[in-house]
Amino acid sequence: MSAVIQVVMAGGGTAGHTSPLIATAEQLKLQAEVDILCIGTVKGLESRVIPEAGLELALIPPVPLPRSLSVDLAALPVRLRTAVKQSRALLHKHRAQVVIGFGGYVSLPVYLAARSEKVPLVVHEGNAVPGLANKVAARFADRVITAFPQTPLPGAKMLGLPVRAAIAGLDRVGSSGQARELFGLPETGKVLLVSGGSQGARSLNRATAEATDRLLEAGISVLHILGAANLTDEIVAIDHPGTGASYRPVGYVNEMGMAYAAADLMLGRSGAGTVMETAMVGLPTIFVPLPHGNGEQARNADFLINAAAGVIVPDAELTGERLLAEVVGVLGEPGRLRLMSQTCQDLAPANAAQELAELVLSLAVGAN
Repeated sequence: MSAVIQVVMAGGGTAGHTSPLIATAEQLKLQAEVDILCIGTVKGLESRVIPEAGLELALIPPVPLPRSLSVDLAALPVRLRTAVKQSRALLHKHRAQVVIGFGGYVSLPVYLAARSEKVPLVVHEGNAVPGLANKVAARFADRVITAFPQTPLPGAKMLGLPVRAAIAGLDRVGSSGQARELFGLPETGKVLLVSGGSQGARSLNRATAEATDRLLEAGISVLHILGAANLTDEIVAIDHPGTGASYRPVGYVNEMGMAYAAADLMLGRSGAGTVMETAMVGLPTIFVPLPHGNGEQARNADFLINAAAGVIVPDAELTGERLLAEVVGVLGEPGRLRLMSQTCQDLAPANAAQELAELVLSLAVGAN
């Protein structure tokens, strides 16, 4: 495959859309000579993270997809026509041979433009509960790919969630010593990783603060990613004089692979990225779904919970006492912990980015 393949990628709003886009772009570049144009909006996370990943980004106006009667609903037809027109112009200028979208507000105009321009279209749905843009596009896309089993989209095939090679290929156990040294954690003993995402999560942070002293007394160290805005001067590192366990608070971690490698168990939300990344690397997790949105977070972890490879705690029930009981319960049973880890890896394919890139390139070549 010597000719340059012209690829257009769309997805934005949240990391759930941009992270698999970036991971797939990484694999496309490894597999072929590609010229990639990403399409996003100025309001989404993509306006920052896609250029930071070294990808070209073009911006179109955001088109919110309201689910109820509102001013946004009345303005939808005009906004959508404008965004589709701009998207068509971008596809034409880029000489797009294939389009792949990952959902979010920006994707629907690009999907409709691809249909109008007769460019092969691949839709990837990263959540167990599909978003509205992907529900619409699944009806006419050439291929529909999902991250989770039983995602209700017509003609869908599950490949998994594309993640960066640094995560997909992580040797968590082999990197454990290096990772613990990086974060100033003890070489031995169990470690709980707590992370509510880049902004932190109030309920997770509160429950961890309530449970920390007793976790340290139990010999369990804590690596706590609070979110940069939540790391105040009052929150300091702790070393327990009796057990040697440590509490290490940090605002943000650039390379989550190292945080995963340092830990034996995690407490986190159940966004698609967290669910699939922790499963791929074999890190058992206590999931606390975000209690808002359309319920996708609660559904994302179902396949792990049903296989006893994870634990789920409703946000309203997460207290320091409950956290302590769940953590001690899992870490206190080494056999259960090992089985959870192995089951996670068995259920979460680690090669989704490679396979999705291959599919995208095959459609591009087949269309010419």
